[in-house]
Amino acid sequence: MSGQLRFADSGEAADLAAFLGRLVHYDRAAAVRLQALGGALGVFGRPPSFEVLAIRTVRLAVPVATPLDVTVSAGELLESVDEASAEATVPGPVTGPPWTGVLPPRGGWRQVPGLPGPEAITQVLAASVAEFRARDEALPAQHRTRSERDRIGREIWSRTLGDTELPLRVAHAAQSLGFLRPVRATVSAPSTASASAAPGPGPVALLASGSWLRLRTPYGSVATRRPGAAGGLGAFQVRPV
Repeated sequence: MSGQLRFADSGEAADLAAFLGRLVHYDRAAAVRLQALGGALGVFGRPPSFEVLAIRTVRLAVPVATPLDVTVSAGELLESVDEASAEATVPGPVTGPPWTGVLPPRGGWRQVPGLPGPEAITQVLAASVAEFRARDEALPAQHRTRSERDRIGREIWSRTLGDTELPLRVAHAAQSLGFLRPVRATVSAPSTASASAAPGPGPVALLASGSWLRLRTPYGSVATRRPGAAGGLGAFQVRPV
């Protein structure tokens, strides 16, 4: 790819820039792993505190002849994105944090029932945020510490969503990254970095494969491993959908 990325259109470039901007907002030193295969670029990031893996897929103007797999600075990649020309320059590689070597599996994804609809998910998240604020404000001054706030946060965001195993923090991360929002009339590509065995595109779905759970939306996916899960790891297969 000679260091250059050519996106299918300016909308793809804008969506990538928005995703990178949110990652950098949470962590100025954020790194992303890039995997390009065929006509799609998969961008993997890990926003701190959420304990999840975020995935955004971007359509490329020209299919990749030689697969790309590199970890780079999210900030440097963001600075190189030119929305008008729908291009970006791949920065030099960086030493990736440990999570970059542990991506979700290549295939075997199946849809899991029990997930509430988008509106219900939004309502649950709003109620959870309100609960956190109320409990934080109710703390006596001497107990209003980072560790106590973290304890409250862990308790709330470790709860499961609907009739599923999915921790609330996964949906919270999806909302914070802009993945849970009304679908445009035309979405350039469901940002799933999905495997061939995954079901077809839908508004919001919960998928499972081995030890992993993945919340898929038309704008991106957020994945996490089940508590205590081990083994069965591989690399996501990036395909245009």
